[in-house]
Amino acid sequence: MAEELNLAILGHRLRHFRRKADMTLAHLSDAVGKPVPYLSQLENGKIEPKIGLLNSLADATNVTVADLVEQTAPNRRASLELTIAEAQEHPRYQELGLPYLKPTAKMTDDMLEHIVALWEALPVADNSRSLRAEDKARAANVALREEMRDRNNYFAEIEDVCANALSAIEYSGSGPLSERSIMDLAEHFGFRVERAHGMPSSARSVTDQHNRIIYIPLREEVDLRAARSVVLQTLGHYALEHRANEDFADYLRQRVESNYFSAAMLIPREPAVELLKRSFEQNDLSIEDLKEAFYVSYEMAAHRFTNLVTEFLGLPVHFLRCNPDGVVSKAYENDGIDYPSDDEGTVEGMRVSRQWGVRQAWQAEQNFMLHYQHTTTDKGDWWCATYIEDASSNPYAVSLGTTSKLAKHFRGGDTIRKVDARSESTTADPGLIDRWKDAAWPSAAQRSHVLTALPPSSREFSPFPGVDLVDVYRFLDRQRPNPR
Repeated sequence: MAEELNLAILGHRLRHFRRKADMTLAHLSDAVGKPVPYLSQLENGKIEPKIGLLNSLADATNVTVADLVEQTAPNRRASLELTIAEAQEHPRYQELGLPYLKPTAKMTDDMLEHIVALWEALPVADNSRSLRAEDKARAANVALREEMRDRNNYFAEIEDVCANALSAIEYSGSGPLSERSIMDLAEHFGFRVERAHGMPSSARSVTDQHNRIIYIPLREEVDLRAARSVVLQTLGHYALEHRANEDFADYLRQRVESNYFSAAMLIPREPAVELLKRSFEQNDLSIEDLKEAFYVSYEMAAHRFTNLVTEFLGLPVHFLRCNPDGVVSKAYENDGIDYPSDDEGTVEGMRVSRQWGVRQAWQAEQNFMLHYQHTTTDKGDWWCATYIEDASSNPYAVSLGTTSKLAKHFRGGDTIRKVDARSESTTADPGLIDRWKDAAWPSAAQRSHVLTALPPSSREFSPFPGVDLVDVYRFLDRQRPNPR
């Protein structure tokens, strides 16, 4: 039984019963034949007594051994002192960096009550801090998407920076940027690019700002098309004179701007607009043409399409990236389509109707081809083209669309496929719900989307969310042991 004892509680119970018996430590020492220092350590929970001594202590204080070894605090004061002692062993308390606090006789019960109450409120404060950080991040995301919509997703100032950079490397004016052009561009901004083994798994590139080197993975790990995008996104931070971001709003904005820079370099404005205008005149607009003409991914081509099509052709559009279950990871619209959102207006992480093209595409018999569809919603009729990317371990679908009225300008706009996604048509059968609501117990799959970079509760913000900085530093140290 002694092995199961909480010595701190035992010590408090012994002190309680000794005082109740109106005994001093000296009196108890005489009664049990143990020195006062030993008994003092016993009452402070420092020593584990033998069974025989427990019997002697119980007899001396007129209680039973069961009374002594009961595992509850003998009074409120003892409970407070025990709680404070246990709290100071907790990692969360130790993170506060406070000196050890030993309750003394001079400390009133009220003082101890305050300390315990503050400690018990600390987890709540942590959760509150986390919620505040999450709220800030979601608000920043919503605000940025609204700004992008207001400016038709066209950033003239970034376009000008890209035009000057392309001029500096003497871009031919048509076709994709070569690997040589990317290297020239890096040199233009004062960097060189090196492929390296052992890149940190949490980073797509690592920049040594002392030696002006951008490290990217080896060729067998990242192909040329992906490498171009990674290098340009990195260079975008320097071309746009980004500074260390201070909050999630800065992080989101800088990521959007560096991605915009990368897309605008890989799909330069002048030749891209020329191609789009020709296609528009022929009512044959297609993301595929941008993808093939500039050797980029379908998703990047779709993003770039949204940058240019409203600004230069006057066509409003919408863009979605969703997983096979319809969970949104990226979204943009300026054509009035009504995306599902939470109370704060966040779209990311929400699930679109199974009737929408971005989900219907997965059910198509030939899902390796583009899926064209008209969809009727509560707010009107829409058209979209959906492309499925299932080559990776995390397959997703990219959908680009506009109103059905304007679909005539797009390749596939004449599709006869039309799906009803109005609320009255998509509401689940009440009978179905009634049959299964008490019997079904699904196990949810883990999901991830852009807001997984939210700050943890222990701090407001990390300038590099999701990146193991220690891993990055170790990698750099292996590459350049002696930084300047």
